[in-house]
Amino acid sequence: MSVPALAGPHCLIAGLRLVLRPGLRRFVILPLLVNLILFVSVVWLAISRFGAWVEMFMPTLPDWLAFLEYLLWPLFVLLVLLMVFFSFTLVANLIAAPFNGFLSEKVEGVLKGADSSPPFRWGELLAMVPRTLGRELRKLAYFLPRALGLLLLSLIPVLNLLAPPLWLLFGAWMMAVQYIDYPADNHKLDWNQMMDWLRERRWNSLGFGAVTYAGLLIPGLNLLIMPAAVAGATLLWVREGGALERQAAP
Repeated sequence: MSVPALAGPHCLIAGLRLVLRPGLRRFVILPLLVNLILFVSVVWLAISRFGAWVEMFMPTLPDWLAFLEYLLWPLFVLLVLLMVFFSFTLVANLIAAPFNGFLSEKVEGVLKGADSSPPFRWGELLAMVPRTLGRELRKLAYFLPRALGLLLLSLIPVLNLLAPPLWLLFGAWMMAVQYIDYPADNHKLDWNQMMDWLRERRWNSLGFGAVTYAGLLIPGLNLLIMPAAVAGATLLWVREGGALERQAAP
């Protein structure tokens, strides 16, 4: 079934409702604790270094253009916020990857009516660790050269005016990559097949990624965004029918 471009926000909201259900709530507790510890650490670091980071990225203007600093300052505050919260998300997902893969598997079972009260087994969770961590490292390899390019762009006067919107667009795309990968990996799609799946649904993917990214910027709510995004991405996957999965089957 074709999902409209606005399916992204809908799936994230539906994902939040799903993870608050009694049958799935237990799979959210540990990732939520990981989020809480990391979030407190990130807030402490941001408070202590935020001003210095903004100054580092702000372009140096001649005296006759000094008035533009008041217009540019909010733009570069946004740039630093996007980079800080994006880094927080990457680290949190790396640590919580096995839990997220397991949560996606259980959410899909609930959505298909095949696992309405899924049992928790530590052995099943631990068995997913090597595979899920390998996928997280693959995402990191995809992310780092592109983020480095954007970081360099952020340091070039005049051109760095393009950096905040490009970071925002890239962040939305990476959120889609991050969370759709969980159901794709559970169905044994390799990296290239998963990326093809996303590109074929580019606007749906960006819509989902953008609302997820926006949710990460809201204090308090961002603690629930990770499990909600895992569930929402799994819902989007199920609604899209897993076309590439069928093609990949022997």
